[in-house]
Amino acid sequence: MNKDHTLRVYDSILGLLSDSDNPTPLVRLNRVVPFKHTVVYAKLEWYNPFGAVKDRVASNMIRDAEESGKLTPGKKLVEPTSGNTGLGLAMIGNAKGYSLQSPLSIAIPLEKRTVLRFFGTDVVELDDTLCPAPGAPEGAIARAMETAENDPDYVMLNQYENEENPGAHYKTTGPEIWKQTGGGVTHFVAGLGTCGTITGTGRFLKEQSGGVNVIGVHPEDGHDIPGVRSLRQLAQTKLYRPDEYDRTVEVVDKEAYDLCLRLNREESIIAGPSSGMALAGAFKTIPDEPGNVVVVIFPDNIFKYASSMQRHFPDICPADKKDGSSDGPGKNDIYVDRLMENLKNKYDSVRVTKLHDELKDGDRPLIVDVRTAEMFTDIYIEGSINIPMDDLQDRLSELPEDRETNIVMVCGIGKFSKNTVLLLKSMGYRNVRSAKGGINEWVRKKLPTTKAK
Repeated sequence: MNKDHTLRVYDSILGLLSDSDNPTPLVRLNRVVPFKHTVVYAKLEWYNPFGAVKDRVASNMIRDAEESGKLTPGKKLVEPTSGNTGLGLAMIGNAKGYSLQSPLSIAIPLEKRTVLRFFGTDVVELDDTLCPAPGAPEGAIARAMETAENDPDYVMLNQYENEENPGAHYKTTGPEIWKQTGGGVTHFVAGLGTCGTITGTGRFLKEQSGGVNVIGVHPEDGHDIPGVRSLRQLAQTKLYRPDEYDRTVEVVDKEAYDLCLRLNREESIIAGPSSGMALAGAFKTIPDEPGNVVVVIFPDNIFKYASSMQRHFPDICPADKKDGSSDGPGKNDIYVDRLMENLKNKYDSVRVTKLHDELKDGDRPLIVDVRTAEMFTDIYIEGSINIPMDDLQDRLSELPEDRETNIVMVCGIGKFSKNTVLLLKSMGYRNVRSAKGGINEWVRKKLPTTKAK
């Protein structure tokens, strides 16, 4: 393949894939940094050919699968994804002749799901968490594994445990940073998702200098930042290796989105929310000292997250109104959002471990599972009744007449059950809660389930 990085002339789009001879840019941050001495650089990963840091991973996993004979002409790819890995696999697959099926969460921004389809991906939307959860009965990872196991035409590369994920960053991202900083990097910061970026890059940099600090940044539980994982969710990826990092730090949604906005407005850097999260983590953990040179991974740009921006900045990003008016979100919309947020309190929700303990007592709650009948049949909590969310309004007569009845609503991930809690409360039920994390969390905690005979 002809590659002339000086003239930027290539025989194929794949020639644009990054390495130490063709690195993604490092840009110094000047206005948002709180430091006087510490220098902070952003590594802009949307300069990869398909728009994200995951292009590196997609390319390396496909290369390895081809070299090992696992991926041959005529085979198809299946991969669970929060978006960016799927985008990279889809486009590299297009160039090489491999189609892609991608089971993913409906919580992933519409922009990503739409572009995946535009790229030719067979998108299978599921009632799954924002980041796919291994072991979840109807989760994206379980669906992809089932497809690969039952259909010999499909190959799952599995970014959550494939060593070629961190291997991609060991081969490219690490050497790029070392070369670009002239070996002067003292701190490397990355958000924690599959953990391929931090594990592979950090390992390379520490081999060059044991003094390099490697810092991982994760979101809060119940976060709204695509592509990254909370501390609890990190148990779901085999590439999370905290012993190899110097520190991990949590950043809440507001910190991440506020800094994302500042990056765009003050630095003119078109960074997405996970970039704001990683940078906020750097500011929290790194001291202001002469000689500090910090490199922070900015995984992708803002253009994939318009719907996320509407949620977090309703004053500047009003949602479209169904009646065609354009005067921003109404008070009703704002109050409904606040009601949903308020349901995170300890009174209107219950952890699955506590629910399991309550079920052992004599005054056990009534569990109403609002997933589809097919999902319920596959796996459910013993003693549950199934009233799918779409049917709930028409089947309210099946609920107890006593408004004091102890009721727990259950869905796949604990998101949609909150809506049903609001509905029942509006009808006068005073003791109704939502199961945190839903059936996925119940399974993850290895609590007992049953299946229809």
